[in-house]
Amino acid sequence: MITEPTDVIDAFAEGVNTHNSALLIGLYDARAVLIPTFSGRSRKTTEQIADYFKTLTQKPGLGLSLHDKTVNVIRVQDEVYALSGLYLWRFSVDDELLNFEARFSYVVDLKLESPILQHHSSQIPRSL
Repeated sequence: MITEPTDVIDAFAEGVNTHNSALLIGLYDARAVLIPTFSGRSRKTTEQIADYFKTLTQKPGLGLSLHDKTVNVIRVQDEVYALSGLYLWRFSVDDELLNFEARFSYVVDLKLESPILQHHSSQIPRSL
């Protein structure tokens, strides 16, 4: 059960780490927008979000670890929160396990059964 804003991130990580696309899809409200880490296209419907996670959860070696100290939580109003931080994705490409540092932001409404309203994630660019 999700009662705290960071529970959303924990549930997301659990879904990724157990390759549970149903859990991931269930976190997103019907109105949600996903701007995913590994696609150049925004996902604006439940079907598009489902397609993305069904494909992603098939990646061999898929995993996600959160950098806990980077997580920021801002209460917007009532039970609506903005969250941001960093996490590390990993999965195999051509039999080689690769790591992908990424930043994320969420807008969540804890009153909703599916609390994610907006989720943006992008790989961290290399420094100059």
